[in-house]
Amino acid sequence: MSTLKITNLSKTYPNGVKALDNVSIELENGMFGLLGPNGAGKSSLMRTLATLQEADSGTATLDDIDILNQPSELRKVLGYLPQEFGVYPRITAEQLLDHLAILKGFTKSTERKEMVKYLLDKVNLYEKRKKNIKGFSGGMKQRIGIAQALIGNPKLIIVDEPTAGLDPGERNRFYNLLANVGKDVIVILSTHIVDDVRELCTKMAIMNFGEIVYQGSPDSAIDELKGKVYHKIIGLQELEKYAEQYSIISNKMVGGKPSIHVYSDTNPNNGFEQVIPNLEDVFFSKINTDNVLV
Repeated sequence: MSTLKITNLSKTYPNGVKALDNVSIELENGMFGLLGPNGAGKSSLMRTLATLQEADSGTATLDDIDILNQPSELRKVLGYLPQEFGVYPRITAEQLLDHLAILKGFTKSTERKEMVKYLLDKVNLYEKRKKNIKGFSGGMKQRIGIAQALIGNPKLIIVDEPTAGLDPGERNRFYNLLANVGKDVIVILSTHIVDDVRELCTKMAIMNFGEIVYQGSPDSAIDELKGKVYHKIIGLQELEKYAEQYSIISNKMVGGKPSIHVYSDTNPNNGFEQVIPNLEDVFFSKINTDNVLV
């Protein structure tokens, strides 16, 4: 069992943007969802943990490794699938994994061959091992991304926005793969897609403007909203009036009309119906200070 401990991590970019604002999280083996809108600071945190950028202050440790001061030690036990996973398009899946294994320090060819076969089997791409990656679908490329992240039996795996652009079938296959991987190591899943966290993670945090605004389990977060979320479909021209009168969590277009969810301790009446809250309601209730159209 490994432990990742992040304490008061802060990072401000030269343009003045505070990407990380005293972020503190403690994780053990399993799937952890980091949820937040674009620009919330998720990728900044992932890049810092992956030793791709330095923090201004704070600490981060993985077991006895000081991540900020021992980056080379962390990289030995890190698997990383960035948001944009660049591959060499004109080589095969087998060649790519063999090449990346060499870069990770596996110099014995027999050892690499066994590892590559194991990884291709694990991501269900062994039958495609001789195919050039340029012909892979988006989902297949993401599975190769996970395979390379598993080289060397890592203790920590970071995946940044892994399902963006995948069709529903590819997303489900990727969910199954991640869930299997997450049994034995710490996996941080950074995403703005609520379904990713709902399907995969028993623990989560929500980030906004560089801060952790919620940390706990998805179920606990949903329980906090029970009996306090109400729904109504209104006219488009009424949205501004309702925004002034009610605490709108979110609104989205349904049949050309805004479908709004509002937060209220008591029944607001006026045609509102109480609904069972979901993780999307949690997400928007934690990050919204203004009305958001999703």
